[in-house]
Amino acid sequence: MEKRTLGAGGLDVSALGLGCMGLSHGYGPAVGKDAGIALIRAAAERGVTFFDTAQIYGEANEEMVGEALEPYRGHVVIATKFGFEFGRTDGKQILCSRPDHIRLATEGSLKRLRVEAIDLYYQHRVDPAVPIEDVAGTVKDLIAEGKVKHFGLSEAGVETIRRAHAVQPVAALQSEYSLWWREPEREVIPTLETLGIGFVPFSPLGKGFLTGAIAADATFGKDDFRSIVPRFSGEALQANQALVTVLKRLAARKGVTPAQIALAWLLAQKPWIAPIPGTTKLTRLEENLGAANLRLTQDDLTTIEAAVSEVAVQGDRYPAHLQARVGR
Repeated sequence: MEKRTLGAGGLDVSALGLGCMGLSHGYGPAVGKDAGIALIRAAAERGVTFFDTAQIYGEANEEMVGEALEPYRGHVVIATKFGFEFGRTDGKQILCSRPDHIRLATEGSLKRLRVEAIDLYYQHRVDPAVPIEDVAGTVKDLIAEGKVKHFGLSEAGVETIRRAHAVQPVAALQSEYSLWWREPEREVIPTLETLGIGFVPFSPLGKGFLTGAIAADATFGKDDFRSIVPRFSGEALQANQALVTVLKRLAARKGVTPAQIALAWLLAQKPWIAPIPGTTKLTRLEENLGAANLRLTQDDLTTIEAAVSEVAVQGDRYPAHLQARVGR
């Protein structure tokens, strides 16, 4: 698979990565450990070299990624994230990026991932109680100690990105970006381009919506994050089917799937964008990876732009309490 470089430090990754969150967190029941390991290894065998996990997804998620990729050590890039209190039993996600906490989180992730150094280490969400300079400085020290290779941020605002980058060069920003969430185009992407920072879009398929597999009357269980997302509420979900209709029409013309159109569109935006779609199914994995071979012409991109611009997406992408954590 084509490789892409994130940041000025030469972090080379496959054009499409694998987001591993959904294997055990956020989208309903966790897959079995053996099934999760098999899927991750199937991705590696098919050319994926970029894998994403996080402390907050649960210890089992990092452990699964670590065990699955141990045979590929040295040939893959593993990204994980710090920034929340760990060990809570009440289910709450409390921000915490104190330097001492970052160090404790690092030791745990190194052990679970079975690595000597974390390839790409993101602050998962900006902690307003801790100056970003202190966070970047701590990661800079961890890099000097050989425990981390590259520094990243997730869902940070442009001012925070600039301040962090001045202390320790940021290799990549991870944030949501897709054909139904394009807000990063306003300020974030131009800032990344100016600073030479890579972009890793999560939810590049709109949390599954852009695949066309989610019906207008779909409902989600309490263990599925989408059950609290306004964009997936009944009225919004029905209204947003108009976007899927557009993608299905465009996909049919190219002889591909809506998901492949959505991913190929992202890859065509900048050469330093590396999306990380997630899945629990081998068939979906293979479908997603097929997008890496789909080349959209300028005419294709113009057609897509014209078509989707006619659709007004309904609903916020996060409930209010989670929206307050992004763009800081």
